[in-house]
Amino acid sequence: MIHMRDLLLIGCGKMGGAMLSGWRRAAVADRYLVVEPNTDVPRLSGVYPVTDFDSLPPDTRPGVVVLAVKPQVMDEVIYPYRSFAKSSTVFLSIAAGKPVDYFLDRLGAGARVVRAMPNTPAAIAKGVSVLFAGPGVTPEQKALCSGLLSAVGAVEWLEDEDLIDVVTAVSGGGPAYVFLLIEALAKAGEAAGLPADIAMRLARGTVIGAGALAEQSREAADELRQNVTSPGGTTAAALAELMDGDALTELLTRAVAAAAARSRELAG
Repeated sequence: MIHMRDLLLIGCGKMGGAMLSGWRRAAVADRYLVVEPNTDVPRLSGVYPVTDFDSLPPDTRPGVVVLAVKPQVMDEVIYPYRSFAKSSTVFLSIAAGKPVDYFLDRLGAGARVVRAMPNTPAAIAKGVSVLFAGPGVTPEQKALCSGLLSAVGAVEWLEDEDLIDVVTAVSGGGPAYVFLLIEALAKAGEAAGLPADIAMRLARGTVIGAGALAEQSREAADELRQNVTSPGGTTAAALAELMDGDALTELLTRAVAAAAARSRELAG
């Protein structure tokens, strides 16, 4: 179990807010100092929202500084936090497309930086996060970052930073692809004659149930699919359309490639 006095969160949008919810639930810090100028951060127990760096309490001593602002505005935000770039503090960035070297250029070569890509199911402790440690990050700081993100879901580490762009495309954006599947399945049910509200409930419940089954089962995804597919049955007829020429796989391959390319563009 990890614990620190101060956790400093820079940016409290969808992802930052999701992680904050998980951290509060796991009680990983005494104070959650949140810098967020654009939205009203709820004044929850232990959460201290401010609008900018200069409004932080003078006794702020963060064990971790979490950088959760959009990558496009990182340059406007990051420079004042150089004052926290000490060996005792680790910067944990979830900004897509921003490599470790970007932060070392702006925070100083001695900054300890871990780059991470979580996803929004972190809000219900069902996230998945992939991390990469920059130079000088100690085993203790790696363990601290692992503990923070383990509090909101599963954690994986990479040795090759370049693969973070692919992670961004697969698991970072992956929940949106699943939500699109729910939308599309509901619309297909509606087109086939179901009332819209029933079609949506069926689509949503089916995806939720299938995900829970995949989580609990030791069988691979292809085995689970085959378990539902009777030869010559209704599911087989549907899969014949979805798998014709590997259409769905090819579509997702193009989608992941496009997202990964955009992540690399953001690094420029």
